[in-house]
Amino acid sequence: MNTFLTNRLERLYIQIFVYVVALLWLFPIIIALKNSLAVNGFSNYTYLFTHEIGGIRIYRPFLNSVLVAAGDTLLILIIASLAAFAFSKLDFFGQRWIYSFVLMCLSIPGVVVLVPFFYILKSIHLYNTLAAVIFSEVVLTLPFAVLMLRNYFDNLPNEVMESAYMDGATSLQIFLHVYFPLARPALINLGVLCIMWSFQDYLLPMMFVTDNKWATATIAISAFKSNFGFNPADQGRFYAALVLLGLPALLIFLAAQRYITNGMTSGAVKD
Repeated sequence: MNTFLTNRLERLYIQIFVYVVALLWLFPIIIALKNSLAVNGFSNYTYLFTHEIGGIRIYRPFLNSVLVAAGDTLLILIIASLAAFAFSKLDFFGQRWIYSFVLMCLSIPGVVVLVPFFYILKSIHLYNTLAAVIFSEVVLTLPFAVLMLRNYFDNLPNEVMESAYMDGATSLQIFLHVYFPLARPALINLGVLCIMWSFQDYLLPMMFVTDNKWATATIAISAFKSNFGFNPADQGRFYAALVLLGLPALLIFLAAQRYITNGMTSGAVKD
């Protein structure tokens, strides 16, 4: 009986702690929503869709964020799946050393490579474009993506590959027609994580985009803030912009909670 009560109390304490943390995270969102409606109500939101702010419409940062997330996710899924398959199922010279180098890249903070990225993107004339953000996000995310997919491929049976070789299939055909379809759950999980991280990324768009027309949702907030005054009407519109620009990432997270959790643990335990 005492053990039962103890377990119930532990669960109760954990639930209270989770609720408190959730309220702390929700508090800024509630404040922003409240302030966005305090003056002029929902007309603050209609104003954002009918007027240009800093030379751009509110939907432009949404479109830029979608393009960056789509390009980033597509490239990562293609490159990481090919690399992970090679590291897991193929045997080539320097395989272990190259994979170890990829894992070492996980320990390098992103801020360390910002200056080299800046000069490289400048030299190839990609600075101040969405491609600059896409390529930099791909480079920083690839080590984790390769690690995650390689662990997943390690759990897939080698006998399938041996049978395909006996039927005359090439390594690329085996990857495309056998292992790539089998890895669909891990690819979906990784894709969801990439989309989430891309929508939430602030540092890379801030470093490599200076033109407001290429601003993503995360950095458009700064552009909008400089164009609103301190009077109550402008402050209401600014908070409305905060709510709108933060809404997509929140909706994606709520819709993809299961995939995010599965993605973080996919392939973590080998049979």
